Amino acid sequence: MLAPSVVILAIISIVPLFYMIYASLMNYTLNPDQPVFYQLHNWLSVLRDATYWHSWGRTVVFVVVGLAVELLLGTGLALAIYHIPKGRNLVATLWMLPLFVAPIVTGLLGRFLLNTTYGMYAWLLQCIGMNTDILGTTSTAMPAIILMDVWEWTPLITIIVLAGLQAMPEEPLEAADVDGASYWMKLRYVILPLVKRAIVVALLIRSMDILRYVDTILITTQGGPADSTKTVGYYLVQVAFQFQDFGRAAAIGLTMLVVTIFLGKSFIRIFARGEE
Repeated sequence: MLAPSVVILAIISIVPLFYMIYASLMNYTLNPDQPVFYQLHNWLSVLRDATYWHSWGRTVVFVVVGLAVELLLGTGLALAIYHIPKGRNLVATLWMLPLFVAPIVTGLLGRFLLNTTYGMYAWLLQCIGMNTDILGTTSTAMPAIILMDVWEWTPLITIIVLAGLQAMPEEPLEAADVDGASYWMKLRYVILPLVKRAIVVALLIRSMDILRYVDTILITTQGGPADSTKTVGYYLVQVAFQFQDFGRAAAIGLTMLVVTIFLGKSFIRIFARGEE
């Protein structure tokens, strides 16, 4: 009974994969309608491209810092919501509202709020002596993009961890109370180990999604200033649609796929270790 669904999923995932492999071996720059076989030149060009490696460096910073902040805030807020005696579901629903905002809209909101002429956030920063153009300065553009991502996707971490908290058995907590454990001891030795699997699942979902983070960067900084926010996802979009080099773009996309698979397998290995 599952065969039709499995076949459909295989078609919509395997066919594009093979087409990307085919595209990475072709040259589209001369005539996009009639590409010619280019052997491994696209791959060699990508691997020798300094901009490509620099974009990966910015992506690593974006992923590590973004995931760390989202994990800490999301887990902390999940614990806070879990301990609310009444109205827990209402608070959780309201906290989920940023998830329903399209990333392109998040970028527009950030750009307007940080505009040096009429932006509210820019005005507040000016009140405390910061007259810097946040999105126009290399040292502040990336932190601003990370905070936009944190605002939008921290609720996802919160909801997943909250579900893990609500599924916890009560017996270990009651036993800890009987033994006189403090809240911080219960948090360290009982609660966090019990919700470890939920945290790993949340990290797995976000790590695979954050590598493809393009929309907000496209609408706010377009990779600038001075390429300070040009992540590998944005560089792929630039190569494909601005430079019209679909072969190199396919090669970049396949390298991103390999990294995504590696991250996924790493988190699954951590998950399996937690099961043991």
